[in-house]
Amino acid sequence: MTETNETIDEFLARRTIDVEELVRKAAAQEIVPRWRRLADHEVDLKSGPHDLVTDADRNAELYLTDALAALLPGSVVVGEEAVHADPASYEAIQAEAPVWIVDPVDGTRQFVHGDTGFCTLVALARGGVVYASWTYAPARDQFATAVRGQGAHLDGERLRAGSPEPGRDLRVATSHPDYTTDEQKRALLGLWTDGVAPRACGSAGLEYLAIARGESDAVAFSWEVAWDHAAGLLLVEEAGGTHLTRAGGPFSIRGGNNLPFTAARDEATARRVVELLADGV
Repeated sequence: MTETNETIDEFLARRTIDVEELVRKAAAQEIVPRWRRLADHEVDLKSGPHDLVTDADRNAELYLTDALAALLPGSVVVGEEAVHADPASYEAIQAEAPVWIVDPVDGTRQFVHGDTGFCTLVALARGGVVYASWTYAPARDQFATAVRGQGAHLDGERLRAGSPEPGRDLRVATSHPDYTTDEQKRALLGLWTDGVAPRACGSAGLEYLAIARGESDAVAFSWEVAWDHAAGLLLVEEAGGTHLTRAGGPFSIRGGNNLPFTAARDEATARRVVELLADGV
């Protein structure tokens, strides 16, 4: 229950469209005006050359943090940039209060390079369960939403992941080697086999959207920060897909997952990918 004694389901029945409007406003005010117009002083490095942050990331997250917390009394916000500044703030995901999980610009590297492959990700979770998600790719004019038990939609149209076409290589997006341990690299090598067409992933949020649309068959990811996965995993689930870790259970946004893990269009594909990841170790 929130401070107003309103359940998450009741809140979502009233305010889902309001969250969408806030995400659109954050992008319109802080992200889109900087796309292909970033000055050098607006881009910084975090942990390494592929880990970038921009003023668009920071400002959009600040906007969403204030707006989302005000929209749902008693909720907290876990955002990528705030956690970078204060790692202890990530622990809010373990608590029982409703938590907004925010990635203001997922695919910052693509954003910096002027590509269209970036998006804003917002998920609402409680007790480790993701109840709703919003995925907005402003440069592609795409907005995807999912509410647990109510399906996934892209621009108002129902999403159905379906199943891979028999006889065709599985299209699997994988983690960038810079973000994998030696053991994870060996596991991912299991995907380099007949019947699979692996490739490096782009924005995690857009890779999940591609699965929900049936344009890609699976992902194999080696990291577990919730802001990259929470929104997209619910989108895949509500489109009829599934996700599994190498231990055979679903991915948990609270962590402790056996990595790499997969999300896929259907259970058979997910189990096939997990088997190949196990073979690669």
